[in-house]
Amino acid sequence: MKTPSIPSSQRRRLLLGGLSLPWLSACGGGSSAMASPAPTPAPAPTAAEVPALKTHFAGKFRIGMAADPSGYQDPIAQPLILKHANSITAENAFKPASLATAPGVYNWATADALVAFATANNLVVRGHTLVWHQQTPDWFFNGTAADIRARLEAYITDVVTHFKGKLTCWDVVNECTSDDGSAVYRNSRWYQTLGPQYIEIALRAARAADPNVKLFINDYSTEDPAKFARLMTLVSELQARGVPLDGIGHQLHVSTGTPTPANVDNALRGVAAKGLINHVTELDVSLYDDPGSCFASKAGCLADLTGDPVALAAALKKQALQYRALFNVFLQHPSLQSVTTWGIADNHTWLTGFPINRGNRPLLFDAAGAAKPAARAITDDAYVP
Repeated sequence: MKTPSIPSSQRRRLLLGGLSLPWLSACGGGSSAMASPAPTPAPAPTAAEVPALKTHFAGKFRIGMAADPSGYQDPIAQPLILKHANSITAENAFKPASLATAPGVYNWATADALVAFATANNLVVRGHTLVWHQQTPDWFFNGTAADIRARLEAYITDVVTHFKGKLTCWDVVNECTSDDGSAVYRNSRWYQTLGPQYIEIALRAARAADPNVKLFINDYSTEDPAKFARLMTLVSELQARGVPLDGIGHQLHVSTGTPTPANVDNALRGVAAKGLINHVTELDVSLYDDPGSCFASKAGCLADLTGDPVALAAALKKQALQYRALFNVFLQHPSLQSVTTWGIADNHTWLTGFPINRGNRPLLFDAAGAAKPAARAITDDAYVP
């Protein structure tokens, strides 16, 4: 996970809750009239409903949401994922630190519970992730390069085999592209011990374990043209060697001000030109357009605005317009098969603690589960935030 980006629109007007009609006056006969009953109070306006997103975007792309059991079992979040999503990604349950307690020893319980929930509710599962420079136990890196390679291959074989036939795709390698313009590959422990070949090793092991599951590289800041160019160099090298790769995941952790729709469009087009599938895998739109120094050293981060109703309303409007712009781009790309938000509702989001601790409301539904202006903006072209 990392940076910030943009959103979109669609049709269908949302209905607000109606008002009860007051009683009509009734007149009696003779010389006197009956008093009219007091008007029945109008109910408080209800939050605007939005159509089920999975239905609204059917035929275009799947709608996914990310959550571990504590998230999708939440009483606010669960009705939302059941109504709106047809795909689920585990936030942490499929990562090596969660699954692998020791070489060859696994804790499947939480991940299996997520798969069971998905199966019972007609949700497909995205596997996230097999190889990452974070949330990976140190014992993976013990011994010689040959030891590390064998351990990696065994781990991927065991995990992909365990979930064979239960997942539609895997983020096989996560965040492998350098943020530094002087290098293509991230200088991770995997790169330091096995070189760039670790990506090929991982992809080939995953394909051998499940010939039918789709294999992805997932990364952030693909909307940045320079980083995207480095990722495409990496992809070209893999394709030249015949390495199995089906698609690219674009995290799209963006903000209300960046990136531009054109940059997202460029990334989706570039992936499709390689003959690959596009997935948006971790979408959220931060309320804060922080400078780069905020992410690098926590300097210059914007102050919490969630306690200021005027500032918050303005930020939510910008957020709605960003979501609308992004979805308008998404709808132009047949190669885009899935769009997943990184979370379900604002009551649970990683952005309350990243890059600093402060209130943030980056998702389509608020902390009470109500549709936000952003959700209305992507489902109703006529809606004005």
